[in-house]
Amino acid sequence: MDTTLTKTGPAAPAEATGEHTALDSPHPALDPVIEEHPAEEPQKVDTIVFGVTAAIAIAFVLWGFLSTDTLSSASGAGLEWVVHNMGWLFSLVASGFVLFVIWLAASKFGRIPLGRDDEEPEFKTVSWIAMMFSAGMGIGLMFYGVSEPLSHFVKPPPGTGAAGNPQAVQNAMATTLFHWTLHPWAIYAVVGLAVAYGVFRKGRSLLISSAFAPLLGKRAEGPAGRVIDMLAIFATLFGSAASLGLGALQIGSGLTIVAGIGKAGNMVLVAIIAVLTVCFILSAVSGLAKGIQWLSNINMVLALALAVFVFVVGPTVFILNLVPTEIGSYFQNLAMMSARTDAAGGDAMKTWLSGWTIFYWAWWVSWTPFVGMFIARISRGRTIRQFVTGVLLVPSVVSLVWFAIFGGAGIDMQRGGTDLAGAGSTEGTLFEMLSHMPLSTITSVLVMVLVAIFFVSGADAASIVMGTLSERGTLAPSRKTVIFWGAATGAVAAVMLLVGGEDALSGLQNITIVAALPFLIVMVGLAIALVKDLSNDPLIVRRAYAVAAIEQAVVAGVTEHGDDFTLTYEESAPGEGVGDLVPTAPVTGHAGHDELDTADVRAGSATS
Repeated sequence: MDTTLTKTGPAAPAEATGEHTALDSPHPALDPVIEEHPAEEPQKVDTIVFGVTAAIAIAFVLWGFLSTDTLSSASGAGLEWVVHNMGWLFSLVASGFVLFVIWLAASKFGRIPLGRDDEEPEFKTVSWIAMMFSAGMGIGLMFYGVSEPLSHFVKPPPGTGAAGNPQAVQNAMATTLFHWTLHPWAIYAVVGLAVAYGVFRKGRSLLISSAFAPLLGKRAEGPAGRVIDMLAIFATLFGSAASLGLGALQIGSGLTIVAGIGKAGNMVLVAIIAVLTVCFILSAVSGLAKGIQWLSNINMVLALALAVFVFVVGPTVFILNLVPTEIGSYFQNLAMMSARTDAAGGDAMKTWLSGWTIFYWAWWVSWTPFVGMFIARISRGRTIRQFVTGVLLVPSVVSLVWFAIFGGAGIDMQRGGTDLAGAGSTEGTLFEMLSHMPLSTITSVLVMVLVAIFFVSGADAASIVMGTLSERGTLAPSRKTVIFWGAATGAVAAVMLLVGGEDALSGLQNITIVAALPFLIVMVGLAIALVKDLSNDPLIVRRAYAVAAIEQAVVAGVTEHGDDFTLTYEESAPGEGVGDLVPTAPVTGHAGHDELDTADVRAGSATS
């Protein structure tokens, strides 16, 4: 049967062939001409967004310094309420986002490009993967690389057996991968997709609120949108502060070991934060952004060198054997780990979750405005399927290898009789392990340098994101705004450490969990808005038109001519074309034809 599509009637508009013309209201099935938001140009400060968030941030810092005890009590009560009443929401949403982004990639939406129909990816695949790799590294991997697998090995999660049981290693590595692979990057992918699609496909501004246009319409630019952007700023502020606090803890621990000073108290940690915050401000004032970027690239190389060193000097064969073990254990236990709530383990489980799983989900949610906007900016031209595949797999593989090396070395040393877990604090575990390896002083100094650079570059990046949200979506926020948010992040990190008292880490975790809850709810709305946006994408509308048109034509052709027919198209009378068969809102003023009649069947010779 000859199924060649023959053009008859009026000439097909340029848009039907993929060419772009300036149409005031193009048909929803055609790739629209958009005026991109001038993100590279400076914008005026949104006085409401910046003013309200800045005032609350200053009030929080003053509260923390002037009445640390009352803030500590309030954060503890808030943590208790969130973990007990909303822990289920963190667990469901985190796992739900994994299924959500995989569904997006596998569904009809996976073919949609994050850009124009004919647009090529902005970066080559190798460069894109390299930048994704850099996004997967940071203070967190340095802080938890040894301590988390070792902690789960020595004190297994509730319900997984006693310490030293035969499955302890597998459960420890599976739990660590659960916290660091698919779940966090699925959370990042939701925001990254929403931002990339809105900016590159729709021409919207680089704001979290702009992604809510399908749900809120013009209200996304009004008070409701401003509230969303303010919540995004708070999430970034507290999530970044938690990372900086972890960095200060680790640098303080390194100074204790390398310099031989006593245990770093909270005042020492605050001093470390102050010094590094001043370094960041100096870099911002002097315009050394390229220098910080250069140092960050060097940091990636140094981190890789440290990993190779531990792999070669440490238990190489054990680490290699651990890789397939942790992969298998992760997938075997994935459902069980996703279902952990305090309903299954009482107070012991609730305490464990607040220190590990729920803290991590809250931390990742807090980081989504920053990481999501970063991966969105480097993914222009990629399809949704390519985006999800790269975002989920590349950083997950980095984490897999990193924890196999550092966690494997720590567990092997612990099993060999060296009590790393009981020798010091969580932040000092990495230094304790390195002290039992060659060149311990050099590698310990290297770790402190790595963490310090991560601190400065992280404050830089997070401050720019908060500046972008404060100044109507510009990628070039004013220096004063960036400096303010950098200083605020350092001050909030110091307060969060003080709130924890003797256990500074608990202060970071408690406040991060409480602060992340509002933005978690925002992200659920963001996912709904994204699906609504994608459902009306030109690629999806064209598919609906194609299916309706071809089905109608084939039925008519077989009815009237049997096997001997070919397909053509021409304009039909109003109400008689395939437009009425497609569930899309009518568009007025476009140059295309809603009333496309594909049932014009011409008799022809049967060729098959």
